[in-house]
Amino acid sequence: MTSLKARIREAALGLGFSACGFAENTPLEEIRPRYEAWLRDNGGAGLTYLSRYLEQRLQPEKLVPGTRTVIALLLNYFPPEPLPADDRFIFAKYVCTPDYHRVVKEKMQVLSGFLANECGAKITRAFVDSGPVQEKEWAVRCGVGWQGKNTLVINRKGGSFFFIGILFTDLTVEPDPSATGLCGSCDRCVKACPTGALDTPYHLNVTRCISFHTIENHKEIPPEIGSKLNRRIYGCDICQDACPYNRAARPNSVPEFTIPEQLRAMRTKDWLSLNEEDFNRIFEDTPVKRIGYAKLMANIRAASPSGTFPG
Repeated sequence: MTSLKARIREAALGLGFSACGFAENTPLEEIRPRYEAWLRDNGGAGLTYLSRYLEQRLQPEKLVPGTRTVIALLLNYFPPEPLPADDRFIFAKYVCTPDYHRVVKEKMQVLSGFLANECGAKITRAFVDSGPVQEKEWAVRCGVGWQGKNTLVINRKGGSFFFIGILFTDLTVEPDPSATGLCGSCDRCVKACPTGALDTPYHLNVTRCISFHTIENHKEIPPEIGSKLNRRIYGCDICQDACPYNRAARPNSVPEFTIPEQLRAMRTKDWLSLNEEDFNRIFEDTPVKRIGYAKLMANIRAASPSGTFPG
C-alpha cells in the first residue's frame, strides 16, 4: 500500500511543485534568541510586520490550532528565456510573471482539497509569503533545502529560484530529515553582492540590500546604494546568479509564468517615458503593481546613467 507521505508527494509533484517535504509541528524556540536579537538590531529595516505576531511565528499551534504536520513546497520560477539585459533596465526573474501569491496559492488550494477529500484531513491552511510563518525555517526542517550564506533556501538539485509554500495540516505524516547545509567554503554570493548587504555569511543587512531598496523602501534610495544598482529597478538576483547550485536551475514548466511579450518589447527609452496608464497595463496582476507607478519611476531615476532621464 502506498504510504500517506508518498501519496501527498505524488499529488504535489503532479501539480507542478518541484519538491515536497514534511516536518512535525514543533515550536521553533531555538530560533527565538537570534530572531529577537535581529529585531532589536533593526534587522527588519523598519518592516513592522516582521515583529508582529511573534508567538504565532514561533509556535504554529497558536496560528493554526490542531496542526500536526507542516508541508513545505517549492515551485520553480526560473524563466525559460530570461529578459535580455541589453538596452533594458533589469528586474528580478520572479517579478515579470503573474502574481506568484495567486498562482502558488491556487495550486496549494488544490493540494489542500486532495488532503481533505483523499487523505481525511480536517485542517489545512496554506501560506505563500503571507502570514506570520517562518517559511525558510520550515523549508529547512522539511528537508527541501538549506539556508545558504545568502540567506535564501537552496535545493541541492535545483538551486534557489523557487517560491516557497507552507501548508499546515492535522494529518500525521512521517517527517523527512532536515536539510544539511552544503555551502562549505564557497562565498561567491557574499563576494558578488555589490552593496555589501551580505556583511557576514548567513546574515543579510537589509538596509544595504538592493531588493529592499527597490521594493520595500518608499523613501529616497541612498546615493551609495543607487550608484550600485547597475540598472536594476525591481529586486536583485546577483547573489543567486553567483551561486554554483543555480547552475542546476532548469526552466519552469508553469504556463502562468510566461513573460508577456509587451514586457519583452520594452527598451530603455520606453521605460524612461513610461506613463501611469501603461504601467498599470503592463504590470496588471504582477508583483510590480504593488509598489506603484511613482516608486518604479523613482527606481528608474536612481538606476539611470547620468543624463539619460528626461527632466
